[in-house]
Amino acid sequence: MRRTDREIREFGRMLSIVDACDCCRLGLVDGAGAYIVPLNFGYEAEGEKMTLYFHGAGEGKKIDLIRAQGSASFEMDTRHQLVEGETACAYSYLYQSVMGRGKIRLASGYEEKVHGLNVIMAHYSRDREFVFKEEVVNRTAVIKLEVEEWSCKEH
Repeated sequence: MRRTDREIREFGRMLSIVDACDCCRLGLVDGAGAYIVPLNFGYEAEGEKMTLYFHGAGEGKKIDLIRAQGSASFEMDTRHQLVEGETACAYSYLYQSVMGRGKIRLASGYEEKVHGLNVIMAHYSRDREFVFKEEVVNRTAVIKLEVEEWSCKEH
């Protein structure tokens, strides 16, 4: 990271920034280059390890790329605020951002899928446990990204 003065390294603080984000952009690679898709997400932390969960249709380009690659990048950001200046070069922008990469796979089995869906729902609904219809779970893809490295930045 070039601007180490803006880097956040404390794990709890990094998680609080993830918690403030409402969209995570998943980055995969296809034959033409980067394939980036914005997704709702949930996360859980165990020790100092973070796992991200996403959901979507059980077929399509994103699912094909996940099956083929096994790794992905991600980015999320929040707290955007323009800082005006007297001149164009004096303008700035405040933000918090998270980016990283890890191993990605589709959740297998009903219980793992329900767990992932509950993690996603907890991110938006704050700790409420949900019941999912089995037929909905069976046709939904739940994606699990085990983060291997990530960084956090704030300005």
